[in-house]
Amino acid sequence: MTPGVALFYGGQARSKTVLNMMMMCFSSLGLVGVLWILFGYSMAFGTDIGGGLLGNPFEAFGLSSVLANDQAENALPDLAFVSFQAMFAILTVALVAGAAADRMKFGAWMLFSGLWATLVYFPIAHWVFDLEQGWIATSLGALDFAGGTAVHINAGVAALVLCIILGKRRGWPREAMRPHNLTMVMLGAGLLWFGWFGFNAGSSGAADWAAAYAFVNTIAATAAAILGWLVIERIRYGKATSLGAASGIVAGLVAITPACASVSPLGALAIGVIAGALSAYAVGWKYKLGFDDSFDVVGVHLVAGLWGTLAIGFFATDVAPDETNGLFYGGGAGQLGIQALAALATIATIVYCGIVTTIIALLVKVTIGLRISEEAEQTGIDEAEHAETGYEFSGLRGGSGLGSAPKPVASAPAAAPTAPTKQEA
Repeated sequence: MTPGVALFYGGQARSKTVLNMMMMCFSSLGLVGVLWILFGYSMAFGTDIGGGLLGNPFEAFGLSSVLANDQAENALPDLAFVSFQAMFAILTVALVAGAAADRMKFGAWMLFSGLWATLVYFPIAHWVFDLEQGWIATSLGALDFAGGTAVHINAGVAALVLCIILGKRRGWPREAMRPHNLTMVMLGAGLLWFGWFGFNAGSSGAADWAAAYAFVNTIAATAAAILGWLVIERIRYGKATSLGAASGIVAGLVAITPACASVSPLGALAIGVIAGALSAYAVGWKYKLGFDDSFDVVGVHLVAGLWGTLAIGFFATDVAPDETNGLFYGGGAGQLGIQALAALATIATIVYCGIVTTIIALLVKVTIGLRISEEAEQTGIDEAEHAETGYEFSGLRGGSGLGSAPKPVASAPAAAPTAPTKQEA
């Protein structure tokens, strides 16, 4: 999924910034992967030391205690769970990068993302994913099968804060900053959809009926979200775009993440089409409110994530693995109220994430600086930060396109110059 995000975001970037955008995504594989092994898993799933707020970061430091306790005959080895949850941590950090395109120092991004994973993601993962100790998981009874709060809402809030503190891109929104490669965008969205089957179905912890159920709902909601987004585009602009289809895919995936084991396939279709339509409208908010969220992390992940969490209260059915009826299936307002409480818990997540992200971003800003120079932004962050360019065009000038100089061609002797005609003059 993280290489899929890299292609999805990279294709939306301009040609002079594509490498930096992809590097920001790929760096999370390295940095967050190391932090997860050292102490991240322990902070998220270690013995609680703070009233459901934090796991002991030293209990499973380096995973040594996991190795000692794990048994090969377990239905789900602890190490399989460690690896699976590592994917969530890595992806969430990569998602935030889409709001900081074209203008953030790579070193500043590395420092920011390391601190953010440690101080924001790992604790919130403990709240949501630790089903025996986390305060959200144990106290509310809200349904969130695959992490709408910890991943998408969390990333959306962080993206909003970061892009506000970074400031707008040079020339935005006055200048058009169109995607440089829409084929990359669509390929990235396709890889995300494929990887999301593991994200949602894998949250069952087994290859069982619940996993199959989540798998089918992930197909249904995402397919419907494409159509929802394209219909809104057609109504508003008269055209259905490839970027809209790719963005609709992501909106549907985000919305069904918390609900994939709670609703029927028909409910998943409804959630998906509404998510596509809502996000298609929401991405325009940045122009009205004046924040430069480069690739619409807020409009897609935050909005669709909130909708998916609340939608469970309407569309949940007891034939699904979670065995709970929502408002539209005779369950009354009970589960809807619980999901509304989950929204309040989400507000707590939003507040915590917003405050800590602000502190981290300002700390980085006053120490090493967040933003590249105006000159570097104008020439392109790829060359300024990585001494590379995504595309080498020098071999195409007058040549065969293979990097070799054109072969000399014999020419006729030059004719004697003549006086220009009246028309030529």
